[in-house]
Amino acid sequence: MNPVDQAIISQALLSTAREMGVKLYRSAYSSVVRDGKDASTGILDATGQAVAQSDELIPMLVGSLSLTFKACAARYPVETLRPGDFYICNHPYHGAHHLQDILIFVPIFVDGALIGFSAAVAHHLDVGGGAPGMNTSATDYFQEGLIIPPSKYNLQSDWLDDGPLQRFLAANFRVPDMTIGDIDSQFAACAVGVDRVKELVAKFGAATVKEAMAEMIAYVERRVRAAVRAIPDGTYHGEDFVDDDGLSDEPLRIKVAVTVAGDQLAIDFSGTCPQVKSNLNSPLASTVSATLACIKSVLTGDDVPFNEGATRAVTISAPKGSLLNPNPPAPVRARMEAAFRSYDAVLKAIGSAMPERAVAPGYDCTTGFCLSHLKDGRFRVFIELRDGGYGGSAKGDGCDAVAGPLSNCTNTPVEQIDADYDFFRIESYSLRPDSGGRGRFRGGMGSTRSYRILEDGVRLSIYADRFRFPAAGFAGGGPGATGGCFVHRGNDVITVKTKDDMPLQRGDLVVLSSGGGGGYGDPAMRTAEAIAIDREQGYVAA
Repeated sequence: MNPVDQAIISQALLSTAREMGVKLYRSAYSSVVRDGKDASTGILDATGQAVAQSDELIPMLVGSLSLTFKACAARYPVETLRPGDFYICNHPYHGAHHLQDILIFVPIFVDGALIGFSAAVAHHLDVGGGAPGMNTSATDYFQEGLIIPPSKYNLQSDWLDDGPLQRFLAANFRVPDMTIGDIDSQFAACAVGVDRVKELVAKFGAATVKEAMAEMIAYVERRVRAAVRAIPDGTYHGEDFVDDDGLSDEPLRIKVAVTVAGDQLAIDFSGTCPQVKSNLNSPLASTVSATLACIKSVLTGDDVPFNEGATRAVTISAPKGSLLNPNPPAPVRARMEAAFRSYDAVLKAIGSAMPERAVAPGYDCTTGFCLSHLKDGRFRVFIELRDGGYGGSAKGDGCDAVAGPLSNCTNTPVEQIDADYDFFRIESYSLRPDSGGRGRFRGGMGSTRSYRILEDGVRLSIYADRFRFPAAGFAGGGPGATGGCFVHRGNDVITVKTKDDMPLQRGDLVVLSSGGGGGYGDPAMRTAEAIAIDREQGYVAA
């Protein structure tokens, strides 16, 4: 097709996905979506292949849009859809991640013809289950919340004006105003996607827009295959460990073999530990998303968007019944810890194949931190996803106190927390000196945040990692600092485990520290100028 039209349409579709994301988080009710931006949006073609996805939201969520779509379409073929219909699903064993991530797909019709789909996914504060926000003691995924299987509904008859689906969901959520409000923001984002694609069709024609979608996917495939061809053929290995499963002190091994053959990658997680009884299991969709995110970020540049084309050059397998491909009904709420370790294992394997492109592992974990309170019959739920330091690389120091590479969430502003919640307050928030691994290029620093509890009856739930095993250095660099969580109660200091649940008392001070990234290269090679800046800025204590 005309290359000018191709460029205009492809950039318009990418812009549409980004605009959808802005619409989603700016119209959301909860802090985790509105401020943390724990959501993603995208445009799919008429067969459900991802074409354009928001690159400023959550990489972990966008990689599974087409997987969840396929599960919905298998149950309700696209030929049965009519204007106003939509797919919805949060089932972790049917393409989704964990129950808190609800995915919605809205078909785009023009003159009765299906052009594609507008999609949005968001993490919700509470979806029911055994505890507010987060049930760390769940032994199966039924205890983690309400399960929405791959389903088809109609916006007008089932959702709007307090429709039956909306009332059913609201009756199962502890904070229905927040959760239903966030789902409404997903529908609003999808409406933006529908309108923008219709505008493109009106300008260029349906056939041209469809052809441009196919070429966008083909372009990404060509770029990824070209990057794979630059890696020497062979099999490369990597491994990392989750601290524990929260029930024992036994570390959980993640092992990978990355085989390069021409322009094709085969990624095999054989040797990974079996699934566990706690909620650390990563469903296959999450494992696939984490692996693709690593491949995309390491092998291609910002000029290559993420879409279905990235999957065509890569095959990913994980043993059934393992931590990275569990059998139902294994709980999966904290699946990000295993997913991050799979990311780091692949990162190490590729680093050994291409040392000049290597990046030391970062803190790379999701610290899911939840404070909940029941007062006068009303639940209040606060969820925050904390930051950490990135690993150093051959190009420079790691970033300080940012979300992990699979997350991309922003920190929730202290002022917004003060405005929304009255049962606790933030008393301090700062970087952690010396938390980044030493090296020619140091690892990024973690941060510390403290929460003063102002009411009795507050409940703390947490899942985290890297409290025991730090981010390793690379090429002679040192490890980053580990994280930690402590409750200061009078003269006592109570250690909180990486996977924990405990009641709090008025006056308690919860101090949560994230760790740093690994350093890159011999620390003796760090320049005098860089050392002077570290000291001047307080990044190192001495």
